[in-house]
Amino acid sequence: MTVHFRVAEKSSGSYWHLALLRWSMVAIFIWFGIQKFTPYAAEAIAPLIEHSPFMSWLSVFGVGGQAKIVGTIELTTAAVLIIGSVNPIASALGAAMACATFLLTTSFVFSTPGITQISPFGFPIISTLLEQFLLKDVVLLAVCLTLLVASLPPRSAAP
Repeated sequence: MTVHFRVAEKSSGSYWHLALLRWSMVAIFIWFGIQKFTPYAAEAIAPLIEHSPFMSWLSVFGVGGQAKIVGTIELTTAAVLIIGSVNPIASALGAAMACATFLLTTSFVFSTPGITQISPFGFPIISTLLEQFLLKDVVLLAVCLTLLVASLPPRSAAP
């Protein structure tokens, strides 16, 4: 059985417009990836990485080193997304890498102390600029999930 992944840019049907999402994500990953090579961004993400159950191991590389690793991953994701505009497997891989990125960054809301406050009714309050910044990742995760699903082969109908 051959698996046929899809590329939005090569589609003439209802998936073509998803190319806009891909190229928006490419721009975001390039922009954020390059920023991770600056001392400002390295210091800004250090507390997020420090408290993350998934990324705290990066602290062995120091603040600058861990930021450069994250930036390299983001730039690699951008590159795979770009290749995915012509290669169907890279399309799915890039979207999956992007999904993993935003799952991780969304988890920072729960793992970083002091960025979420709880209302008297027990509901979380978006209380800091950092949390407001991280909440955009929920939308970006949805975009990347949409790209991933669009890249996957269509499900065959049950017999």
